[in-house]
Amino acid sequence: MSKIVIVFHSGYGHTKKVAEAVAAGSGAELLAIDAEGNLPEGGWDTLAAADAIVFGAPTYMGSPSWQFKKFADATSKAWFTRAWQDKVFGGFTNSASLNGDKQVSLIALQTLASQHGGIWVSLGLPPANSKAAARTDVNNLGGSVGLLVQSPSDASVEEIPSGDLDTAKLYGERIAAITAKLRG
Repeated sequence: MSKIVIVFHSGYGHTKKVAEAVAAGSGAELLAIDAEGNLPEGGWDTLAAADAIVFGAPTYMGSPSWQFKKFADATSKAWFTRAWQDKVFGGFTNSASLNGDKQVSLIALQTLASQHGGIWVSLGLPPANSKAAARTDVNNLGGSVGLLVQSPSDASVEEIPSGDLDTAKLYGERIAAITAKLRG
């Protein structure tokens, strides 16, 4: 069985809830980046042993949170030795707005994975973009590069739209299936 790790930062708990949904689909281990941008003890070893790494970060001011960017900068040690070469990667982001420049954050996550020589897994789901589409539909935000999630600024963690959480679980399943196929 493939080892998948979701490394994420969550400022208010919403991104953690999304990470849990991706983990429910993928069987991944969660690895939280703390409020100071650091991994817990043994976190780097956990990532080194992973077959797949999924990045998760809220989008703040049009890019991933500074805590996630601190982690990303610290991955330069793994980059220098090509330690993550050919690992499978995926990513997700969450913001309060329907758009909120989330695409910029996803591209940052995809670029980080590519710099490490990784293999990026796209969302792989068509958008729910008809007039009848609702926030309860899968991929109602129309993502393709990775998972997009919207959590209204005045919403609790329990109020994340069900369509977004369903999409998160399906994305986790896709990451697990592709990792298993590539890792044989």
